[in-house]
Amino acid sequence: MQFSDEQIIAARGARSIPAPWRPYHFLAEEERTATGLIEDVATIFLTNRECPFRCLMCDLWKNTTTETVPLGAIPAQIEFALQQLPSCKHIKLYNSGNFFDAKAIPRADHPLIAAQVSHFQTVIVENHPRLCSQQCGEFQKLCGTQLEVAMGLETSNKSTLATLNKQMTTDDFARACELLQRDQIRLRSFVLLRPPGLTEEQGIEQSIESVRFAFDCGVQCCAIIPTRKGNGILDRLEKGGLFASPSLRSLERVFNECLSWNRGRVFVDLWDIERFASCHECLPARIHRLHQMNLHQQLRPPVVCGYCP
Repeated sequence: MQFSDEQIIAARGARSIPAPWRPYHFLAEEERTATGLIEDVATIFLTNRECPFRCLMCDLWKNTTTETVPLGAIPAQIEFALQQLPSCKHIKLYNSGNFFDAKAIPRADHPLIAAQVSHFQTVIVENHPRLCSQQCGEFQKLCGTQLEVAMGLETSNKSTLATLNKQMTTDDFARACELLQRDQIRLRSFVLLRPPGLTEEQGIEQSIESVRFAFDCGVQCCAIIPTRKGNGILDRLEKGGLFASPSLRSLERVFNECLSWNRGRVFVDLWDIERFASCHECLPARIHRLHQMNLHQQLRPPVVCGYCP
């Protein structure tokens, strides 16, 4: 099962038209930070040019532009969001792609961006492993604070990774981790639960092994993301019997296992989590349990439900 950029793009629906001088979203959220404390994190979803990698499962293109945003637009977006947000100790600059892609974030804006975020204890950005270079370390020096780079591993299974059109290998990921660690940059990784072509049990096993691989590479924080349809190509694969979203129970199993290792922070993505539930009687209790485990990084008693199928 291999799909080209052209096939993935052809299956897409409509794109929104975000304004280049405003972030398309921002919020303050609690997170268990590297200090072990639960602290507020300012998260800004920057508007910028679409990522050049057309990953099979990605839907982040929906809120991106088709051209590089004007010089000064990204600092303006950050300033606008920070004026609305409460005071936080940490900041995420998420841009639906790669912070160190010059066609997304103009490099000439880096000094001003660094000055804007220098008072935060941690600055977290997204980047593709193949776009990690000495620029990451240079940006950390500009900021004068701790940089953390979040990279999508997705899966450590080489065969499955090849089907995702991510245009990288596990060796690429490991090399990026090594390079970033040389500059004392912290590592965060995203791991998928049940990408296309897998059974439910295969999805669980691969997700657990992928988190293990990420920790082996020096990653300090892993976020487990249940694979969602809605980007066009996954919807087609679902109709053809080649993809099915994972269950909430599977997400719980993976989280329980990986959190029990105590190797680093492990989070599960709770955005739109309702779509993965099979029983709505116990759903609020399950979401609360997962949220508390995200915050406290400790296993909680399982939810017992008399209505679950």
